[in-house]
Amino acid sequence: METLTNTDHRWALVESRNHQADGEFVYAVKSTGIFCRPSCPSRRPRREMVEFYDNPALAQKAGYRACLRCAPAERNSQLAKIEAACRFIEQNLESTVSLDQIAAHVGLSPFHFQRLFKKRLGISPRQYQQAQRSGKFKQALHTEVRITDAIYEAGYGSSSRAYESGSDQLGMTPTAFRRNGQGMNISYTITSSPMGKLLIASTERGLCAVRFGDSDASLLRELQSDFHAANLQRRDSELKPAVASVKSLMAGMNLNGDSPLDIQGTAFQQRVWNALRQIPRGQTRSYTEVAQSIGSPKAVRAVANACASNPVALVVPCHRVVQSNGKLAGYRWGVERKAALLRKESQTGNVSAR
Repeated sequence: METLTNTDHRWALVESRNHQADGEFVYAVKSTGIFCRPSCPSRRPRREMVEFYDNPALAQKAGYRACLRCAPAERNSQLAKIEAACRFIEQNLESTVSLDQIAAHVGLSPFHFQRLFKKRLGISPRQYQQAQRSGKFKQALHTEVRITDAIYEAGYGSSSRAYESGSDQLGMTPTAFRRNGQGMNISYTITSSPMGKLLIASTERGLCAVRFGDSDASLLRELQSDFHAANLQRRDSELKPAVASVKSLMAGMNLNGDSPLDIQGTAFQQRVWNALRQIPRGQTRSYTEVAQSIGSPKAVRAVANACASNPVALVVPCHRVVQSNGKLAGYRWGVERKAALLRKESQTGNVSAR
């Protein structure tokens, strides 16, 4: 089986002057001693003269200087501002900080900061603030004696605010979450697929589990373990549309619109999963590139752990994340399935599911 290496993928982005790849890596030209952004408008060098670096600092350490035309080193400054904004939000969860306050903290106008933050992380500063508070809320629910204590420990101003914002992140009410989902209704189905048995489960809000397995019994045991306090009901007919959508993804096709999800995770996991959904079909990213894309370049191991804990295969395409050298890393549902999925996606071109 042939797979695109990470350097082949990066070169393709450079050739197409892909603006979305800016900030993910830089390319350096041996003959000129200059490094550039992937989208640099300058004339493209010969492929054999190009080296790739994960960030401007590494290129500079190797002896290259920044291109004056595309100013790639400025991208590092943008990431630093996003990281500073995230830290500021995390340190002030006991109160709601406004967009103006966060932007002023990092020295940008509110309009420019909002656009930059959403472009880099895929969510707004307000959504990030809510996700961080929700993560703290989840922890407090397990440690505080009373739910009202957990509400104020997490920084919510009132119980109504916690139930309004917290439920969006938890996928259930705080009381239900504390009781391990007791009272929740989850529909599921198990079907055959070209890659083995496939389980799909959904709440009223959206898909909560999509996973591969070797048998109906093992898949059901896993679902019961994850949602042991919920009311599980097998509903094959009801979930036929979801099965069709997931199998289309398995066949390497795009879907028109995003499937609604009801998945629980920490604020960091949610950021990673959201970033994975931005990776175009037929392309891959390294764990380092994903970490950089969410503004946490040093959190490579944490990104790998978030990929491994992804509860919805295919819909959140963790199979598109590979090692920095382009080799396939571990996959929760087997490296063979990962290779097959990437091969399918590379073969189907721009076909969309209708």
